[in-house]
Amino acid sequence: MWKTIKHTIRDAYFYILGRVAPKRYADLLFFRTFKRHINWEDPQDINEKINWLKFNGDTSMWPLLADKYRVREYVAERGLAHLLVPLYGHWDKVEDIDWESLPNQFVMKTNNGSGDALICKDKSTLDIKYWKRHFAKQLKLKFGYAHAEPHYNKIKPCIIVEELLDATKQPIQSSSIADYKVWSFNGKPAYIWVCYNRTHHSTDVGVYDTNWTFHPEYSISTPHYQLSNILIPKPEKLSEMLQAAAILSEGWPEVRVDFYVVDGKLYFGEMTMTAASGNNYFYTPEFNLMLGKLCELH
Repeated sequence: MWKTIKHTIRDAYFYILGRVAPKRYADLLFFRTFKRHINWEDPQDINEKINWLKFNGDTSMWPLLADKYRVREYVAERGLAHLLVPLYGHWDKVEDIDWESLPNQFVMKTNNGSGDALICKDKSTLDIKYWKRHFAKQLKLKFGYAHAEPHYNKIKPCIIVEELLDATKQPIQSSSIADYKVWSFNGKPAYIWVCYNRTHHSTDVGVYDTNWTFHPEYSISTPHYQLSNILIPKPEKLSEMLQAAAILSEGWPEVRVDFYVVDGKLYFGEMTMTAASGNNYFYTPEFNLMLGKLCELH
């Protein structure tokens, strides 16, 4: 019980700190992860540079890019609307969701959260009352305070429903949809971080370069992010994926652009300006520095 109380007090303190002093909180999170402070004056690795950009860069467009609903506008404006996952609807309030109009299978999520999605494979078995409560809570959360990412608090929260992509029709065997997360720097894709077999407790991962060479030496296996010992097949849509990442990342010092490949088609996932909130602990220090060198701040 005392442990639970301590965690509650700690979480409340961090939330308040994230609200009143986000830069200080970002440094605290960084220190807890890497046992050193952020070099604000001369950031070097990708984690330091992500944090530097949060508080010193031009983040005026970040709320749109991080918004899982409005980013669709950006993707379409860049000529890539054909990569968007079909959208069934969006609602500002839980009470407005038209459950009857939804198909038997779908994905429901908030536009400003992480890891809160409902993956519905059979609507007839759905506990709608539970999910109404779940998403009502999610809409009230201030995600930006929790992880020192102020731009998330500028997103108008809503609920979106998209088509459920068929995980059985992927180029790799995975219990979940595989994410191809393309690290890109001002229009230049550099590395792809693949995440698959995703659960709440673990995810299989691996880093590949743009020639699809596997680089296990760039990853640190953790209890959650487990380095895969299986060579993932080169996706047939790799060239199209890299081209799309180049288009979407043009003009941004760094961004991670996520894609899916299902049934022979490439889909856009999301854009992440602050990957792991600037605490990518599952990469080696050497790889974090390599990514940092690719990110030009000026």
